[in-house]
Amino acid sequence: MGLPEPSVFDRSQAEEVRFDEASPVTGSSRIEAAWSAQDDGSASVAGAGEATGHVFTQTYLPWSGTLNPRWARNWAVYRHHLAGLVRSGHRPWPVLVRLYLLVVLIGAAADVFPILLSSILGDGASIVSVFGVSRNSLYAHVLGFFPRNILYYPVVTALIIGTMISEDRLNGTSALYFSRPISRLDYVMMKYLAAASVLGLLCIGTLLLFYFAEVLAMGRGWAWVADTFPHLMAAAGAGLLLVITYTSLGLGLSSVSTNGYFPAIGLIALVLGSKSLAEIVGLLFDQDVLYLFSPYDALANVGQHLLGIESNYALPWTWSLVSVVVMNAIALYVLAARVASMEVTRE
Repeated sequence: MGLPEPSVFDRSQAEEVRFDEASPVTGSSRIEAAWSAQDDGSASVAGAGEATGHVFTQTYLPWSGTLNPRWARNWAVYRHHLAGLVRSGHRPWPVLVRLYLLVVLIGAAADVFPILLSSILGDGASIVSVFGVSRNSLYAHVLGFFPRNILYYPVVTALIIGTMISEDRLNGTSALYFSRPISRLDYVMMKYLAAASVLGLLCIGTLLLFYFAEVLAMGRGWAWVADTFPHLMAAAGAGLLLVITYTSLGLGLSSVSTNGYFPAIGLIALVLGSKSLAEIVGLLFDQDVLYLFSPYDALANVGQHLLGIESNYALPWTWSLVSVVVMNAIALYVLAARVASMEVTRE
């Protein structure tokens, strides 16, 4: 037996009912059968005059309980992305990503090993003179192209930011964030801080480890510290610019995509591709203007000026600084504009 035919409903006998502020939905209404199980196709009212139902007014009230303070909510977002590196129960990190981060951490701190070796040998002045703290070694630790800015820092940033925002756009989990008392500003700040923390640990954290390892292992005095500490601060400033720039570009790319691979590949292509293109154009046509569009070269030009070493670029360092500022401004604008449209749709 197939489904019964619906009864014929005469629309001319129905009253148009409207609900607005003047006449809210209240009271009760009759509920009648719309389908019939009779074979002849006729419909009968189920319990005519008896079957009634109630329509209730639904009113949404604000939460009246005690909320956690703002820092606690922000800490939860920040911890969600980082705690999964070392413990379960949070956003999981793939095993290969963890292994690569461990390899990068060891590689970024490789400058410390010659210092420790020289202190063990006792007569390691020659080793320290080559691998110890100096203007060039501090610069190379932060802005050395190989292997740090070709295998370490851009790749790590790509692995971190690949799905940081794009997966929220894909899965609609941004609605979970913004249904809580978390503003879009806090959302962006904690995502940004989470990505910058990992990159900052690898770049600036190992830089400080390298410097203080020589101070302790070689027994450097206050005169040596007074001479080299300004160089350390300049290198840390260059490293901070690198962390900010890579993080801004990466999150800007992550915010425009719902695929975790596009931001990662896009960031690596932007950093390494612009560097290669600028090198080719510089060699063939003797033009240095494309170095302004390369994030790495712009940072390197500024970093060389900060540390007072001989520049490899014919462009003024102020132009490169303006280029770095413009890159960050564009990336942050794209990030802010895209996050502003995240809470209502699942893309």
